[in-house]
Amino acid sequence: MNALSRVHAAIFDPLDRADWLLPTLARFLFAAILAVYFWVSGLTKLGDGVFGIFQPSLGAYAQIFPKQMEAVGYDVTQLGLYHWAVVTLGTVAEFVLPVLIIVGLFTRLASLGMIGFIVVQSLTDLNGHDKWGDGLVLGAWFDAPSNSLIMDQRALWVFLLLLLVFKGAGPLSFDRALAPKPAPAVA
Repeated sequence: MNALSRVHAAIFDPLDRADWLLPTLARFLFAAILAVYFWVSGLTKLGDGVFGIFQPSLGAYAQIFPKQMEAVGYDVTQLGLYHWAVVTLGTVAEFVLPVLIIVGLFTRLASLGMIGFIVVQSLTDLNGHDKWGDGLVLGAWFDAPSNSLIMDQRALWVFLLLLLVFKGAGPLSFDRALAPKPAPAVA
C-alpha cells in the first residue's frame, strides 16, 4: 500500500502545485468555446453604421424583450429608455466581458458579469421565449441526455467562469502583470 501511495504522490503532487494550470486552461477554453458565440450574438444586435451599438437592431429588442416587442407590434419607438439601456448594455457586455476574460484583465469581475449575463440570458430564453415546457431547451440534471441548452450547457459555462472567479486569471494575464509586487523581506 505504501508503494501505491508513493506512486500516487509522485504522479499527482506536482499537479497540486500547478496553480497556474486551471485558470490558464479555463481562459483558453472560454476563448475556444464561448467567446465567438458571444461575439456573434453581439453582432446580431448591432444597428446600422459606426454607432450601431447605440442604436440596437430590431432583432436585439426582439431577442431580449420578445413579449414586450410582440405587445407593441415590433415598434421599438414604443419602448422606453429602460429597454434601450438593457439592450445596449447587454450588447456591450457580449463584446467587452469576453475580451477581458481572454486577456485576463479584471478577470474575476468579468467572470461574475458573464455569469450574470448567462443567468439573464437563460431566464429570457425560458420566460421570454416560453421554453419552460421544452425539455430539450430546459433539460434536467441526472438524466441520460447531456445536450440541453439550459441545465446542461449553461451549468458547464457557469462552472468554467466560477473557476475564474475563485482562482483568478492565472500567471499569463494582465491581472498578474498589474498586481502589486510584494515588498522584499528584510533580513
